[in-house]
Amino acid sequence: MTRSQHNWSVPETEVVQRIHRRLETGGDDVLATIVDVEGNAYRRPGAKMLLDEGGEGVGSITAGCLEDELLRTAEDVRETGRPELVTYDLMEDDDDVWGLGVGCNGIIDVLLEPLTERYRPAVEAFDAGRDVAVLTVVADGHAPPAGDVPADETAPSAEDAATDGDESGSLEFGDRAYYYPDEDRFSVPADAGSDASAWPVDALTGPAEQLADRGRGNVVSLGDGLEVFVDGIAAPAELIVFGSGHDVGPVTELAAANDFRVTVVGFRGAVDLDERFPDADRTVTTSPGTLEDDLTFDDRTYAVVMTHNFVDDRLAVEALLDSPAPYVGLMGPTERFDEMLEAFADDGIHYDEDDLSSLYTPIGLDLGGGSPYQIAHSIVAEVLAVENDRDPDHLRSRAGHIHDRIEIEASSSDGS
Repeated sequence: MTRSQHNWSVPETEVVQRIHRRLETGGDDVLATIVDVEGNAYRRPGAKMLLDEGGEGVGSITAGCLEDELLRTAEDVRETGRPELVTYDLMEDDDDVWGLGVGCNGIIDVLLEPLTERYRPAVEAFDAGRDVAVLTVVADGHAPPAGDVPADETAPSAEDAATDGDESGSLEFGDRAYYYPDEDRFSVPADAGSDASAWPVDALTGPAEQLADRGRGNVVSLGDGLEVFVDGIAAPAELIVFGSGHDVGPVTELAAANDFRVTVVGFRGAVDLDERFPDADRTVTTSPGTLEDDLTFDDRTYAVVMTHNFVDDRLAVEALLDSPAPYVGLMGPTERFDEMLEAFADDGIHYDEDDLSSLYTPIGLDLGGGSPYQIAHSIVAEVLAVENDRDPDHLRSRAGHIHDRIEIEASSSDGS
């Protein structure tokens, strides 16, 4: 695999981390983000690619058909220091240079902007495990009245935005703001290019919250020609793998490549987990009876139990079933879990069908493979299906678009 191929295929989490590193070290980089797609395309709004001054790109926004052209366009952005919104028509049309042989059947709008400190709030929120929405004006217009915003250019909450606001400012192409759903806080950086009072806080808060939670992007039309691209950057979901055997390695590697923050949990301390599982974001050595003391489980925690030790598996499953984790995958045949249920019953613990709704055993999708990596693929694929609320099937059997479309409408100033 060549360096350029590797850079093209890196996980989205690595792209964001690379952006952060470039902000720290400095560089004349350009960030390309898909803003809108009409028809079909390889990636959806929010997909990113970092283009450096050396002619290298990290990340992907197409299957490879536009990357060279993006590098050329990035040179213009680098020279002018101003963002550009570029439209690429990839429809199958022999008269259209972009459509020739590409077959994406889509029209893609890409925002290219100089990578500056204005983007730091996004990567810092991501590193802290917080959801954030990055709001960028992609079409000029006059924003509807939004209400007063405090003098420090931060609106603490949508509810605090008054309706008799200051209309002295207006938004321009490239202006930037942020929304933090965990604090219900709308913020405009000091160097964002706009006055905070110009932003329609009430109208944008709802879409920003939804898109940040889902990690998706969409353009919100606000009337009078004003359009804002809301790029929801969701903190990665966590996959916790219980076990220290060599078969944990492929699961960890594939999960990390699929944008999960991976934690490997061992119970004996005899194995150097960091050395054995270099793809894990962190490793934890603990006791199966005290998991709640060392780990936090929420509705974005996915767990794979593969210790191959009946007692350890049982204690881990008991703790996980009592947690908000939406997915608990257990390695082993059905008969082994039946024995586990009998052991629970002997201790007075009984589970009904609802209690076991989050449990997946035998773990993985039925892909027919038996090698360590084939098994790992079936496990990670099942976790992805649960995370994305999909019933696994062949795409040829799926009606409509491969990628879900999100319809977001801005709220009016009266909250309707």
